[in-house]
Amino acid sequence: MRIGLVGYGHGGRFFHAPLISSLPAATFVGVVTRSASRRQLLATDHPGVPAFDSIGQLVEAGIDVLVVSTPLKGRPALVLDGIEHGVAVVSDKPFAADAQQAQTLITMAERQGVLLSVYQNRRWDSDFLTVRKLIESGALGQVRHFESRIERYAPQAVNVASGGGYLRDLGSHLVDQALLLFGPVAQVYAELDNRDPSQAFDNGFFVSLTHASGVISHLTGNCLQNTPGPRFRVTGTQGCYSVEGLDGQEALALTGLSPQTEGDRWGVEEHRRWGWFEHGEERERVPSERGGWNQFYLQLQRALQGAGPLPVDPRDALATTRVLDAARLSFEQQQVVRLSPFASHGTKSE
Repeated sequence: MRIGLVGYGHGGRFFHAPLISSLPAATFVGVVTRSASRRQLLATDHPGVPAFDSIGQLVEAGIDVLVVSTPLKGRPALVLDGIEHGVAVVSDKPFAADAQQAQTLITMAERQGVLLSVYQNRRWDSDFLTVRKLIESGALGQVRHFESRIERYAPQAVNVASGGGYLRDLGSHLVDQALLLFGPVAQVYAELDNRDPSQAFDNGFFVSLTHASGVISHLTGNCLQNTPGPRFRVTGTQGCYSVEGLDGQEALALTGLSPQTEGDRWGVEEHRRWGWFEHGEERERVPSERGGWNQFYLQLQRALQGAGPLPVDPRDALATTRVLDAARLSFEQQQVVRLSPFASHGTKSE
């Protein structure tokens, strides 16, 4: 698989390039960036990987898939550019600014007959994989309440609008995970926090989802929280699972490490970071599953060879976008928003 990357900012440099360069039987063809400073970083990080001025030049160099990791505002146009060039495209998250834009991207990819996926890498977080295993095994019984948080103290992120605000950016991960676990959403309630009224984008959110299955999901994100709550707390009829902190793959990537440099150590959580199962007086550690952000690209390889499904179906991302749209509407109208039967279902359309 020959892979090209558009953008070498924070996401492209730390969350895509290390995984692309670690992928077996793949070639990191090049990066589209016109920034002199980022071209220098690319040369230092990945010697021999060239920089290009345009997607057209990168396509001419020969690629099977184009990964677009740029700020949300200009990203859809770049995704469409890749689609029109006839190559498979991976869009960074959030997938789109709203559901209409997301549907347009999916429709264009279908018309051109090219594969389109969305980089929801936190499907392969260690803690999320552990939650999914516990639920699917029945260890928690019937799940009634799901809490998911990513909270940190990062004041430098308050006025960063590259992802469309914290709800649109970080919320795309939390909503995607909740839909994957519990299915379509019937109603949405949201509260947004904006510490700087002059900015159009939020820096914190709380979203309550009522799934058609009956499960209630409470999703929270904030970049100004000094004392983060549990990453996950999942309550079922047979017990509760909770875990603190964030999956360690992000911290590794930010220090320049990758699946290639770490080998079998990549994605493995130290035992003191494992979560807890609790039921009455019973309390025991739950070994964490091994995280694997690189699984996204391994599954993408197989999909391009016709040997398996896409790692993330774009209609899943459309469903997530519809829920995020409903959350924004809920906040603006200060009321619960009810969704139509298929509005948050990734395999059907309204």
